[in-house]
Amino acid sequence: MEDKNMENPVNLSIYKATRSIKRKHNSLYNALRSIYEDSIFVGEISELWPDLPLLANLRCGLWYSSKFHSTCYFKSTDGHTNNWSFNTSRLNLHVALLAGQRGGCMIIDSTRKGKRFPDSMSKTIPIWCCVLNRAVANFRGKLSGVIVPNDQESNINYCMSHNHHTEDVNKDFFPWDCSLHLPIWVCETEKSLIQERLAGWTKDLEDSGADIASMSSCLKKPLRPLWISQKTVIWLNEVPESSSWDFTPIILVSPSFSTSDFQQRTTSEFSWNYIAGAGDDEESWARGLTPTLFWKHAYDLLSLGPNLCNQKVADIVEKNRVYCAQRGEDAPQVSLGYSIKNCLNSEFFAQEPLGADNMCIYRDEMSRSDDNAISWLGATNVAVGKTLQGK
Repeated sequence: MEDKNMENPVNLSIYKATRSIKRKHNSLYNALRSIYEDSIFVGEISELWPDLPLLANLRCGLWYSSKFHSTCYFKSTDGHTNNWSFNTSRLNLHVALLAGQRGGCMIIDSTRKGKRFPDSMSKTIPIWCCVLNRAVANFRGKLSGVIVPNDQESNINYCMSHNHHTEDVNKDFFPWDCSLHLPIWVCETEKSLIQERLAGWTKDLEDSGADIASMSSCLKKPLRPLWISQKTVIWLNEVPESSSWDFTPIILVSPSFSTSDFQQRTTSEFSWNYIAGAGDDEESWARGLTPTLFWKHAYDLLSLGPNLCNQKVADIVEKNRVYCAQRGEDAPQVSLGYSIKNCLNSEFFAQEPLGADNMCIYRDEMSRSDDNAISWLGATNVAVGKTLQGK
């Protein structure tokens, strides 16, 4: 019965129609336009705390601004329910050091899952903050001779000294918060299960050989995550200075609206569909375009509209590939179909070897100079050119 339904032309046409609508909504122009709209929010939030460095959580976050101070790599899978992890191969210690030096930082990331925040922000980074705080507390406790209690259930605050020398233990005390701070939408049951693993993760960090001493000297206040999204209410006349907090803020910014539905939007020239978390899973839509190339050509790409965007992206990617190849730089190949159909068709390519008699050679458009000529061999992605002699 199921096989007959699958062979029914009506069912097939409905399936194809659904796929066609989904592809149309997830078009390249819709993704780029959505990213641009969300980037405006990122710019507004970054201006509230201009002294804090802006970091992109790879790889999705890198699309949402043209001006990042640095990058980080916190995986959402490390925060998935019942799969929580503190991965010592992705310590991101440079984030803690940078936050300590600058008084905090902002991290940008997004998701297509219909959530307000990706799991990297809901759980992975909060776990990371807590484990690092506990490791620093243990390190300072050992230096000062103070025994740090390993109480995970009560999440008590430890008082550690700015000065790590034993004779100064009674001076300059301040509260060092080692508790786990999660957003309110994470249930208490899940929070308790995560807390049970904190001691083991802290030991893993201490045994990994990480430079906890540098973190301890750099961090004057414990790390603590804060969450900001499009639905966050911020009174502009009451924005606190980051230095006024008794912790080092790790401000987690999710720039997309939390919706799983497509929202049609209209400008004076074009109609397009908003995609939440459009920068996520770039392999499925970017067609070889990178965040750097996008922001370099953002105005041209968005002003051309949905009908011409794909061709413009193909031109940009190809020109960048040739530019990198001429300079011996890494130039990943992106296959979007054969561009020279008259030279190589699929039947010829499958049945005949490439030889001198059937090889099609063409001159690249960007290499017209005789001193820097480069020619591509059919659709092989192999190029030949003249050797440039040093002068």
